[in-house]
Amino acid sequence: MKRHLPKIILFFIACCILIITVVVVKHLSAAQANRPIPTKKEQAPSPDVSVIKVVAGSYASEVKAYGAAKPHFDITLTAQVAGQIDSISDQFETGKRLKKNTIMARLENSEYQAAVESARQALSSAKVSLLEEERQGLQALSEWKSSGLEGEPDSDLVLRKPQLAAAKATVKQAEASLKAAEKDLSQSAIKAPFDALVINRAVSPGGYVQTGSEVATLYSTDRVEISVALSAQEWNNLPSLAILNSGMWPVEVESVEDHHIWQGRVLRAEQNLNVETRQRSLIIAVDEPLDLEPALFPGTFVSAHITGRNVAGVWKLPNSALSQRGEVWYVSADNTLQKFSASPLFSSSGYIYIQPPESLNNTPVMILVSPLNSYLEGMAVNPVEVAL
Repeated sequence: MKRHLPKIILFFIACCILIITVVVVKHLSAAQANRPIPTKKEQAPSPDVSVIKVVAGSYASEVKAYGAAKPHFDITLTAQVAGQIDSISDQFETGKRLKKNTIMARLENSEYQAAVESARQALSSAKVSLLEEERQGLQALSEWKSSGLEGEPDSDLVLRKPQLAAAKATVKQAEASLKAAEKDLSQSAIKAPFDALVINRAVSPGGYVQTGSEVATLYSTDRVEISVALSAQEWNNLPSLAILNSGMWPVEVESVEDHHIWQGRVLRAEQNLNVETRQRSLIIAVDEPLDLEPALFPGTFVSAHITGRNVAGVWKLPNSALSQRGEVWYVSADNTLQKFSASPLFSSSGYIYIQPPESLNNTPVMILVSPLNSYLEGMAVNPVEVAL
């Protein structure tokens, strides 16, 4: 009995191992059976993107800037002499136009007329005194020669030379006094200093003005000038200073409010930087602004469109091609998205003009018309060319 006991134990152990093996195999089989069957993952289709094909070309640049139309001359006219306002011209009213030298107002001038007559009488007396002194000088010279004395007299008083010089000086002073009196008389008639628009009238009939009193505010009507500040890049897009300063370079001026358009010209280029903006200004002129149809009134805020020089090697793109981050997206040869940062050289009529990267300068490139913020570099796309 003791001899068979190990065999029974071994048999029992073998049975346990077999049972455990069967359970493990069965469990693994069940797990394998419940495992999902792998399926082949389908690749997502590449999204369509609208593109235009561009090549570098040469384009006429354009500079657009803003400013206010101001009169060529803007003065506060003052009285040059004192007096009571005797009369005022019917044309001397706000909003009316005056020709140069039009008499706007007259001062009561009887005192100035009297001063002129007094000055004329003084001049006449001075001329008589001069003639008498010249005659006396000739007589003194004749007497000296007839005296038989040799050489020159010891004193100029003998020949009355100082007296003659004093008489001549008196005549000159009298002439100057007459001229001043006549000027005061002429300035009692207050005249327009140039072709002018009356902005403000500060006098009335019967009023009294002192020398230097304000009479009127006048704007000249020969032209308006528009000062526009330009950046360094905008100056680079314009022709040379010699051409600009010729006064003949054309400019289109447009009202910001009602979009009326006038033809102007570059008048001059300023030669200094504004200390606050660090920009330099271009002065644009529109001649005879009040005679145009419609009139260009001083104070109108306008935009100036200035045609510049031709710029070579640039792309012409729609405004929408530049993203909000200042980037231009394009489709590379393997149909993936790429981008680069760009700053427009100038813009015109819904288009921007940019300098492309050197690596893209000599080949046609497919540029995205309207890039989205969700686009990523390297993203596969299907470019669809569109016409603009």
